Amino acid sequence: MCGRYAASREPAALVEEFGVDRPPEVDLPPRYNIAPTNRVYVVRDASAKVDAPAADDADHLRLLDVARWGLVPSWAKDPSVGNRMINARAETVAEKPAYRRALAKRRCLVPADGFYEWQAQEGQTTKAGKPVKQPYFLHPADGTGLAMAGLYEWWRDKEVEDEDAPGAWLLSTTILTTAARDNVGRIHDRMPVAVAPSLRDAWLDPETPGPDVLARVLAPPPKGFWDIYPVSTAVNSVRNQGPELVRPVDLPLEPALEFPEE
Repeated sequence: MCGRYAASREPAALVEEFGVDRPPEVDLPPRYNIAPTNRVYVVRDASAKVDAPAADDADHLRLLDVARWGLVPSWAKDPSVGNRMINARAETVAEKPAYRRALAKRRCLVPADGFYEWQAQEGQTTKAGKPVKQPYFLHPADGTGLAMAGLYEWWRDKEVEDEDAPGAWLLSTTILTTAARDNVGRIHDRMPVAVAPSLRDAWLDPETPGPDVLARVLAPPPKGFWDIYPVSTAVNSVRNQGPELVRPVDLPLEPALEFPEE
């Protein structure tokens, strides 16, 4: 799964990188410990044919928007449903009622620096008897940003009578995950789907069939794509923020935790 990530790039940099036509109405600060239900940036292609509320100008307008992390389907009674829908499994996303319509027409990219995963340390337990888990940070080794495959939905808050009033609509998102490969699998069995630059336009285009483009973005990244290293356990608390969270720490690695060249 992907339950925490870092995103520190400025909105202007994201606008340029993703060819955004309109910058966000709200600027989010650099954050190094993003958790579910937080507000996050998403890049999406707004289309008057599939969006609610509809795009207010061109049929296709690439936007950098702010969304709630945790997908809230349009039929949900309240936004709390999204607390359980921070990730969508790529293997079943085309079949699940909560995701299949979004896969068809409402795909997005979730920009990130990288993401965190925790690995249980063999033979180590806390005083409460729970496994000791070491956090790792995983990010593109070439220093570029990460674009995670996501889906988005609009949820209408019926308690707000005027549909054009602030708060009448909630934009939410989920991050697609797939089986972890190569060295990522040594840390966790799942990882977010990273969308290569060459596939980002197709992923965002609502006219492209969802299952078709999903099969393409699921192609494994090249060997050596990920840089993986241990980080401070300070990231365990969502209250902690700051660039020190993504800095590597020295650990006496056991042989099973080493990452040999492949």
